[in-house]
Amino acid sequence: MTTQASTRPLPSGVYSSRPWRIHEITEDFELEDVWALPVQGGADDFPRFVEAMMSCDDRDFPAAYRLLFAIRWALGRLLGADEAEHGLGQRVESLRDRLPDDLRDHPAPERDDSPFQPLYLTDREYAAEIANRTMHGVLHLGWVEDESSPGGYSAQMSVLVRPNGLLGEAYMRFIKPFRYLVVYPALLRTVGRRWETAQGVDR
Repeated sequence: MTTQASTRPLPSGVYSSRPWRIHEITEDFELEDVWALPVQGGADDFPRFVEAMMSCDDRDFPAAYRLLFAIRWALGRLLGADEAEHGLGQRVESLRDRLPDDLRDHPAPERDDSPFQPLYLTDREYAAEIANRTMHGVLHLGWVEDESSPGGYSAQMSVLVRPNGLLGEAYMRFIKPFRYLVVYPALLRTVGRRWETAQGVDR
């Protein structure tokens, strides 16, 4: 199956109405974004998609995306926002401590160079978390039946956050335009290309 032609944000109900396992451990988080990813596949393809998405590195992304994140990490170092004392297991407890026993039996692969720490991987869901001085965040990927392709599935990405006080709320408002104008478009296009490569699709 081939990649979808477009990417788009989705209404919050598309995420909240589904019986995702992530709901069980994120009751105190806010849903920030839901996106349809330009990815389609079969019922058994989700773990391969997650692997393809995790294999993306900075060189895969446009220059504007790389520049934006270079500035973000530089500011983080300057302001101490990403120091260990503000991270998982320090300022906030990892959501791994909330996982039901059955999800503990589905660990997700890790990447040494990723700021996200994986929580679990099933045949339909992947979740990872990140924490710094401004927020505690969760990246959730879901594999849903595709109404436009009988027997097919497509990917969705949701972002959940728990801001750290007024600073965190101000930070999330400040970065929202950059997420929509630069981060998400570049991320989704790159993920789509990665999946096409993994599927052996020539453009």
